[in-house]
Amino acid sequence: MSTEKQFDVVVIGGGPGGYVAAIRAAQLGFKTACIDEWQNAKGAPALGGTCTNVGCIPSKALLQSSEHFEHAGHAFAEHGIDVAGLSLNLPQMLKRKEGVVKANNDGIVYLFKKNKVTFFHGRGTFAGKAGEGYTINVSGPTTDSITAKNVIIATGSNARELPGAPFDEKVILSNTGALTIDAVPAKLGVIGAGVIGLEMGSVWRRVGAKVTVLEGLPTFLGAVDEQIAKEAHKLFTKQGLDIQLGVKINGVTKGDKGVTVDYADAAGAAKSETFDRLIISIGRVPNTNGLGIETVGVQLDERGFVAVDDECRTNVPGIWAVGDVVRGPMLAHKAEEEGVAVAERIAGQHGHVNFNTIPWVIYTSPEIAWVGKTEQQLKKEGVAYKAGTFPFMANGRARALGDTSGMVKFLADSTTDEILGVHIVGPVASELISEAVVAMEFRASAEDIARICHAHPSLSEATKEAALAVDKRSLNF
Repeated sequence: MSTEKQFDVVVIGGGPGGYVAAIRAAQLGFKTACIDEWQNAKGAPALGGTCTNVGCIPSKALLQSSEHFEHAGHAFAEHGIDVAGLSLNLPQMLKRKEGVVKANNDGIVYLFKKNKVTFFHGRGTFAGKAGEGYTINVSGPTTDSITAKNVIIATGSNARELPGAPFDEKVILSNTGALTIDAVPAKLGVIGAGVIGLEMGSVWRRVGAKVTVLEGLPTFLGAVDEQIAKEAHKLFTKQGLDIQLGVKINGVTKGDKGVTVDYADAAGAAKSETFDRLIISIGRVPNTNGLGIETVGVQLDERGFVAVDDECRTNVPGIWAVGDVVRGPMLAHKAEEEGVAVAERIAGQHGHVNFNTIPWVIYTSPEIAWVGKTEQQLKKEGVAYKAGTFPFMANGRARALGDTSGMVKFLADSTTDEILGVHIVGPVASELISEAVVAMEFRASAEDIARICHAHPSLSEATKEAALAVDKRSLNF
């Protein structure tokens, strides 16, 4: 049965960018709908997109569980806690992860009801123009045709496949399959030493897999500040990750005993290794599949992303796009900021997104987090700067926690002292970076952070000390 419904704003996609855009639009008084096709194993709606279902949320759940397991096996004894007969209950670990995912799914459903956002479960496809707006067909458990003057595309991204090695999610895995491995593989291969590769590699190494990471680039974490990346590489290698840089993948072959990867190492020598499972994490591609944008004339750029201007407008009036499906970093929080900004722009307000103060995080152990420019970027741009670092090994709280790896690094303009970048590798870096984001958003100087009183003992004192170190006056190192 088909019904036609009219809305002020329709959002296609219920991931972080989409559901937040829908909520903000509804808060601003617009009659709002959101279309999303994700479903759980029972066929019920599973709002939250890749992030909630097979990305940010489940990966953090497994990272936390696997870290507890590793601590119980290796770190508790130092604290005077003896654990006898330690064993892994992988089904329970995966069950807990699914519970965390469901709680987030259900939370978004609640938020839609609270904010009076109408939800349509299915795939949204543009059907054409409708007066001053657009018609969107929804195909799913029920068929609907809805119209809206403003449409926000928030369809996210998909894992990029390696040519000749399509995902089967059983042996050759994307992030989706990497989160549902039902038995710890003896040997796990990971192609790509990016965020997903390192996080998933860390999860399965902690619970017993021998993990080999094959990275095509000659440098480790090229987007990260070089000093921080080198420290992280040293720590990950010490933990047991076999990270090989500068490799060239020549072929991937599935067989009866797993999957074989033929590759050339950095020196050009031919290598071949067989793994029980292989995770491929070589980036993501924008998801415009089945969107029907050609029916309304929305343009894509040369890389397949929906082309937008600085305010997320497409070339078609009234159609906007946010998140992974457009240019910029593929980060859930970037998508959220764009979603809110677009809703506010539709309302005639001035939505704000500052790409220079978007934080980045890799949730390994230790965590890596940064905001702003790296030292190599400043050198390339010819910007005169000062640097200050402080190691966690000199931080009292880090010693008490038993995690003294890593450091905090500040980069500040050599003339004005304005903070240009902050880089952290160490415990809970994902939380510590927020102070730097606030400081940079308000164009603070390193001196401003150095003069602020930080609680003692706390990990945040390392941030203050690194700011002091910019002026070569660190107090505890």
